[in-house]
Amino acid sequence: MNNKDILQIALRQSAVDCSCVPEDFLRAANSTHESVTSDQARKYLSLPHICALVSYGSCVVACGKRELLPELERYMDGVSNIADCFDTPRLYELDDILAPYDARICFMATYYLPDVDAVYASGTECPYELRILEQRDFAELYVPQWSNALCRDRAQLDVLGVGAYDGDTLVGLAGCSADCAEMWQIGVDVLPMYRRQGIASALTNRLAREILLRDKAPFYCAAWSNVKSAKNALRSGFRPAWAEMSARPNAKIEEILKG
Repeated sequence: MNNKDILQIALRQSAVDCSCVPEDFLRAANSTHESVTSDQARKYLSLPHICALVSYGSCVVACGKRELLPELERYMDGVSNIADCFDTPRLYELDDILAPYDARICFMATYYLPDVDAVYASGTECPYELRILEQRDFAELYVPQWSNALCRDRAQLDVLGVGAYDGDTLVGLAGCSADCAEMWQIGVDVLPMYRRQGIASALTNRLAREILLRDKAPFYCAAWSNVKSAKNALRSGFRPAWAEMSARPNAKIEEILKG
């Protein structure tokens, strides 16, 4: 699997998630699409979308409620720079558009895909023993310190991991979830007293290699403001691939804020 293969896999998956075709992300013109449900979408998405915007850099693809599409089209047409669609102050305008639907923008992130050459050339070394973990090894690991690597609510999707061990003590863990048929998402955690030793990047890099060996495309997500996570992605051989943001009902946002 090479970089072109991985990009095509990601484009196909984004097309499923956004109810469009892969070529829509590569056009010069923006486009809007009614969001529909699909059993092939990433498992953690709440479909149909109220509103979601995705860009691979060439244009913006928006999907959402049918009645919202004309307003989303006007929103995008009024922006000359793609990045402005995803940033303040224009986002306040988008929230105004969403207000009658009792929703607002909730999630904003950059998604990363591996540069295969960089993954295999990466000099990420770990001062601790790395062990490959399978799903059967995760049962006792659904605790707060490993909440980025594993997800209790979707435990059945946690299929593979790499642990860093100081003797018999697990000090770092990268796990991946089979969020869709061809792509597995990586998350990583390191215990506070073991950070700044290159453990996170060593774990992420090794897990990416293991995923590629299984003919799946690894991907990595970081909130735009999570500089440490973005740096980890780059050190591990990943590169920015697409930006994505989506709206949620106000009630759901309040639930998230309450923890």
